[in-house]
Amino acid sequence: MKIIYFHQHFSTPSGSLGIRSYEMARRLVARNHQVIMVCGSYKGGETGLVVPFIGGRRRGIVDGIEIIEFDLAYSNSDGLVRRAVTFLKFASRSIGLALTERYDVLFATTTPLTAGIPGIFARWLRGKPFVFEVRDLWPELPRAMGVIRNPLMLGAMSILEWVSYRSAHRLIGLSPGIVDGITHRGIPQQRVALVPNGCDLDIFAAEVTPWRPAQVRSTDLMAVFAGTHGMANGLDAVLDAAAELKRRGRSDIKLLLIGQGKLKPSLQARAERDGLSNVVFHEPVSKARLAGLMAAADLGLQILANVPAFYYGTSPNKFFDYIAAGLPVLNNYPGWLAEMIGEHRCGFAVPPNDPVAFADALEAAAGDRSALKVMGSYGRALAEKEFSRKLLADRWVDWIEGVRR
Repeated sequence: MKIIYFHQHFSTPSGSLGIRSYEMARRLVARNHQVIMVCGSYKGGETGLVVPFIGGRRRGIVDGIEIIEFDLAYSNSDGLVRRAVTFLKFASRSIGLALTERYDVLFATTTPLTAGIPGIFARWLRGKPFVFEVRDLWPELPRAMGVIRNPLMLGAMSILEWVSYRSAHRLIGLSPGIVDGITHRGIPQQRVALVPNGCDLDIFAAEVTPWRPAQVRSTDLMAVFAGTHGMANGLDAVLDAAAELKRRGRSDIKLLLIGQGKLKPSLQARAERDGLSNVVFHEPVSKARLAGLMAAADLGLQILANVPAFYYGTSPNKFFDYIAAGLPVLNNYPGWLAEMIGEHRCGFAVPPNDPVAFADALEAAAGDRSALKVMGSYGRALAEKEFSRKLLADRWVDWIEGVRR
């Protein structure tokens, strides 16, 4: 079977982005399917292609995956209008491929929601099977966050969501809340599968060389956040906790924020202004390099803004990277991940917007390193039993193959 796979923000492990699509495509190849991956150029991502762009695109084979990369640069630091234009350009170019390439199944994954547009055209104009993967609920999330307030734009997104869901022969949701959100739009339960993000044990459970930034001593408790520094991430909560720790004189607890994003400069400015030397900023690194950092860390920070739509409607890569690395997790919002942490005793779940409780958890972690190691071992066991990438990828591929039966 030949699958054309649309993911605007695709990256191989050489980049600093999530690699779900890479691993899923590799699993398809291992099951003797052909894959054409269609993507854009994302800051921090690495497609593995080095040939020059010709006519706005380049094409080649990387790790058995045929990749078509459009010369459409994108960054989380871009403004809303610029991002929207990039999304629409990617969708329009993708439609051309959906209508001309030879393939058996079209698969598209968000974000953005516009990723589903080529699938709509393929379904209704070529009669091709279409599988749609939903990573975030749109327009619910931008509406809840207040990022998009224009009723016309929200209405247009709601219509696109409705049409995308009904055009897809099968759908995949990455969290229980996403699956519920899809079925609440009238999609039969039997057409929707839950396949959450997975743990890359080959990367994070492997033997690596541990390392720490120069600002972090070997005796410090190092808590790591590895991800985007954007509005959704609510990283002011980390700085609030750092300020509380500073008031308590706990200079032995360091909070490392590694990544990029639109709000990183303002976060750095606040840390400088408030004298938060216990917060360390670092540029993004490759997955292999990140594994070494996590091997030297004591705790992973799973942080999001306090938006109820996030509680059950997200499946963050970083959480699964942390437990794959055997790191206990500190989570600062309610929902399915907080419940999982409590059930499996693999970290701390603190209330949102509560820097005192956040700092208390960090002090508890620093005060009992042996308990941390036990929590980390519980997290690793959970990763191996329920969230192994191989296990989830096989379930995902079975679902894709089933659309042709």
